[in-house]
Amino acid sequence: MIPEELKNRLEASYGTLFSDILHGYGAKRAVTLRANTLKTTAEQVAAVLTGNEIVFERPAWYSDAFILPSADEEDVRHLLLYADGGLYLQSLSSMLPPLVLDPQAGENVLDMTAAPGGKTTELLALSGGKALITACERDGARFARMQFNLSRQGASRVNAVRTDALMLDDFLRFDKILLDAPCTGTGTITEGARIRFSADYLAKCVRAQKKLIGKAIRLLKKGGTLVYSTCSLLKEENEGAVDEALRLGAKLLTADIPSEIPRLPSREGTATILPTQVYEGFFVAKLTK
Repeated sequence: MIPEELKNRLEASYGTLFSDILHGYGAKRAVTLRANTLKTTAEQVAAVLTGNEIVFERPAWYSDAFILPSADEEDVRHLLLYADGGLYLQSLSSMLPPLVLDPQAGENVLDMTAAPGGKTTELLALSGGKALITACERDGARFARMQFNLSRQGASRVNAVRTDALMLDDFLRFDKILLDAPCTGTGTITEGARIRFSADYLAKCVRAQKKLIGKAIRLLKKGGTLVYSTCSLLKEENEGAVDEALRLGAKLLTADIPSEIPRLPSREGTATILPTQVYEGFFVAKLTK
């Protein structure tokens, strides 16, 4: 059951498209994963899935991504390649922010709120294992989980730091920053899930998001790239954070999201992904200064 407060906010933002959101919430989401090219290749992952009679599809926009329409996560966890870190269970939508950031070899990259580490290892893989990545996580349990994932996926090169990114020295500078901000999670709701939502919780998330995006802008090199993302559909958490960044002097670039990915209306240059059977609801914006 969608809380009335959330229902009203989504209807106010999206009008008749709210029914599409509800349909996405009710769909049984397919298992998706990413080949970890720090350890293997997408072709080897495909061969392992085929050898284990696991049917898969591959989205045209990312050769390392796989959709398993009829499998469940346990089928994947039983694979030796999973235990070895050669693949990583990850939503398709969450693969987009690292792709938009496009890290390159030698670049100094910050992942501000990095646990459990899926996007961090994707960033490193996209750079051919040669970007200089700092990954922050303040929570002890989540940091331990991130360290485990980084180790299993062969990302020991990542500088994992147990700290609140807000505590980083403002004299530091990064070529590229990923801020996948803590949020209400209103894009990831599934049938029967317990939904935690209230106006107070939203306000708390928005305050944190504005602090984090302000910090990101201070840490970003002039001419550098910042990708801001959430797994929320709420404009307060999405366009609201972009507005804060623009107020602080950032400039909005176009987040290049493949046209076949279903979207909801959002500010020009940004992308709000519609939740479906395949995609979680997500928001992505790309900025510079």
